[in-house]
Amino acid sequence: MLNAGKLVGRTIFISGAGRGIGKAIALKCARDGANVVIADKTAEPHPKLPGTIYTAAEEIEAAGGKCLPCLVDIRYEDQVQSAVEQAVQKFGGIDVLVNNAGAISLTGTLETPMKRYDLMHDINVRGTYLVSQKCLPYLKTGTNPHILNISPPLNMQAKWFKGHVAYTMAKYCMSMCVLGMAEEFKPDRIAVNALWPLTAIYTAAVDMLFGFENIAPCRKDTIMADAVYAVVTRDSGSYTGNFAIDEDVLREEGVQDFDQYACVPGHPLMPDFFLNITAEEMNTRLGLSQAAAGGASQAAGGPAQTFEAINAMMTEDILNTIKGVFQFNLTGAEEGTWHLDLKNAPGGGGQGEPANKADVLMTMDSGDFVKMFAGELQPTTAFMSGKLKIKGDMAMAIKLEKLMAQMAKAASQETSQAAGGPAKTFEAINAMVTEDILKTVNAVFQFNLTGAEEGTWHLDLKNAPGGGAQGEPTNKPDVLMTMDSGDFQKMFAGEMQPTTAFMSGKLRIKGDLAMAIKLEKLMGQMTKSKL
Repeated sequence: MLNAGKLVGRTIFISGAGRGIGKAIALKCARDGANVVIADKTAEPHPKLPGTIYTAAEEIEAAGGKCLPCLVDIRYEDQVQSAVEQAVQKFGGIDVLVNNAGAISLTGTLETPMKRYDLMHDINVRGTYLVSQKCLPYLKTGTNPHILNISPPLNMQAKWFKGHVAYTMAKYCMSMCVLGMAEEFKPDRIAVNALWPLTAIYTAAVDMLFGFENIAPCRKDTIMADAVYAVVTRDSGSYTGNFAIDEDVLREEGVQDFDQYACVPGHPLMPDFFLNITAEEMNTRLGLSQAAAGGASQAAGGPAQTFEAINAMMTEDILNTIKGVFQFNLTGAEEGTWHLDLKNAPGGGGQGEPANKADVLMTMDSGDFVKMFAGELQPTTAFMSGKLKIKGDMAMAIKLEKLMAQMAKAASQETSQAAGGPAKTFEAINAMVTEDILKTVNAVFQFNLTGAEEGTWHLDLKNAPGGGAQGEPTNKPDVLMTMDSGDFQKMFAGEMQPTTAFMSGKLRIKGDLAMAIKLEKLMGQMTKSKL
């Protein structure tokens, strides 16, 4: 969505704007010529999260806005009051408040310490109320004044409370502020609305919290930034009391291209929490095929074979890293109860309940269980899409992804080694290169392979005599492809379609996509020749 200069000279106060969605909102407003106040407590960079309020301020100034970075913990009234007074002193007032700061813990009632409960309610609820209260006197005299809370619609279905009661309460209280304040300040023409994403949004913080290795089902934070811009530039006297969804807002503004917001264009998306829509329903509506997520599973065997593989990988380091006991209640084709002890030596798992009390109870379909340990289904994706139900220590459940990643890498190594690796693949390609192939494809490719056989390879299907080998091409590549070496082998063996690999996030392409698609013709010939 293009900037229209509607925020020139107006002052936008944003909590939690040092990183992620908050910073994306700040940059969008800055590009419109706004004054941006960052109210955030990030003065020092996090070991795993880049950026501070000061680096964010530099980016905002570079984007064309003016910025006031304020070191604020919104739990404390004196710090909030000081930040508001600084903003008014520097910019002459406040026109828009975006309550973006938040805290999350997706844990059950018994697994949520009161310290964590208090943190969520102090930031999400008290913080939102406090910052709104301190900004309101200035919003009353502001230009087209808005308060916008990044909070969900008030969906009172029990499934959105079960499993994380404390978090849901905290987010819904932010939305209750919208419900009440919109009506309370309607006479002052101060708009109060909520905005929530239709899909999961990928940020560095989400990556750290949930361990997303596959960002394909997510959208970028720029969709929320564009939607915020659309909301806060609407007439405050008439647009108030709404619980808006980012995509709906942008469609109302005439936006039609939503691939621009996708982390992997064309890939099926994962709905966010608190929405009455399944992944299947949402992707059907958006015209995104579920088959694009990876098609039929390549995972072999059932739960028994999966546990054999797990037991073969068991080490003391894994036990020391995870320190948890898991119980899996599987449904579907291979219904049953299984356990995995990653706490007590010698470790390992099998059928039946664990000898020691489980720290985490997971319920899911047996087929999805196999996919999850084969690396074909991300646990976070499964959880957020409703395919995986977790009861117990959520942090410990997230640790389990490390073991799954190791298993997927081991499977990739086996596949690559069994097939002979990239070198054998290029031998077969070189034996098949003809003048007709060069004329048909007419492109130079570079492959940056990761995983078991990491390295750079090239394939020249433009310049005679054609062919490929290890190393970068002599001529500039038309297409750069990055993928796992095992998946590369599968792709040229006809076991994985390039389009499927691309849309599932397993293949990243930079350059001419049309030329990349032409390469499928050569792969088809290689499959017929039984590479």
